[in-house]
Amino acid sequence: MNETILINRYLKKLTKNNPNALNLDDDIFFDKSKRLAISVDTYNEGTHFVDFKRPDLVIRKIIRSSISDIYSKGVEPKYFFLSGSGNKKKFNSRTMKLISSSIAKEQKKFNIKLSGGDTTYSKLLTFTVITIGFADKIIYRNKCKVGDDIYVTGNIGDSFVGLQILKKKIKVKNMHKKTYFVDKYYSPNLPTKISKRLTKFANSSMDVSDGLIIDLNRLMNKQNLGYTVNFNKIPLSKNLNNFIKSKKLLLKDYLLNGDDYQILFTASKSKRLYIEKLSTQMNQKISRIGQINKKLKLYSLDDKEYRIKNLKYQGYLHKF
Repeated sequence: MNETILINRYLKKLTKNNPNALNLDDDIFFDKSKRLAISVDTYNEGTHFVDFKRPDLVIRKIIRSSISDIYSKGVEPKYFFLSGSGNKKKFNSRTMKLISSSIAKEQKKFNIKLSGGDTTYSKLLTFTVITIGFADKIIYRNKCKVGDDIYVTGNIGDSFVGLQILKKKIKVKNMHKKTYFVDKYYSPNLPTKISKRLTKFANSSMDVSDGLIIDLNRLMNKQNLGYTVNFNKIPLSKNLNNFIKSKKLLLKDYLLNGDDYQILFTASKSKRLYIEKLSTQMNQKISRIGQINKKLKLYSLDDKEYRIKNLKYQGYLHKF
């Protein structure tokens, strides 16, 4: 059983009298009357982060990954609650000093406030983050329209290379490039500026956490729509582009793996010029990578079209 089946089969029915739960089809809870937006995320060692050798960097990644859900809805996060389960090997004076220092830096950078949480003993190291923001409106999933352009902010794929380096599955001799990719894994560069304007042009949005294609499918969810995505237009950093070319690797293997925490959104064609100008004004990379249609889910690569369902890997899915 995977996470989608678990939610659809057993949990959705429990929210039928709670419209603010958004039928468990979105990233957050939103009570419009109270202007309240809430997201919840849990992280396990070995699944969501490789190890705890750098607790300061792990906590940084966890916090940014969590507030990314709120930002991708066009909401500014204000408060967060952090809970941790572990043991004395994980939570000692050295690690707690590093954790505390890292949290302080993230609070200052994103203007958020640690507001509570919980600590428990466990053999396994886990963290849960609850994020709270306030807004009059949000950008939902399931609101894509036929003809919408598909956009993504920032760059895709750097974090995956960083993770593979940490797992020792990829070797990068150049220390500068190695540091670059690992930093992109631990320190995702959240598109906070564009988030504040998202409600002015986006029809539907979410963050890219589990992979570009699997998250695009979730963005559309139960809508009877298709899409085309041009893999050659998916934004890559110069470092990743050079890495792929120098190693003679397949481009598609580095675009669908998640941990990017950029905003994936759709907008009508009439908003193209506005989005282009906004991208320039805010110095925020925004790439138009495809379009919503009524037909098949396709991707193009090197001027050839393929069906999405034929991709061996479309993104990460928790299985139980």
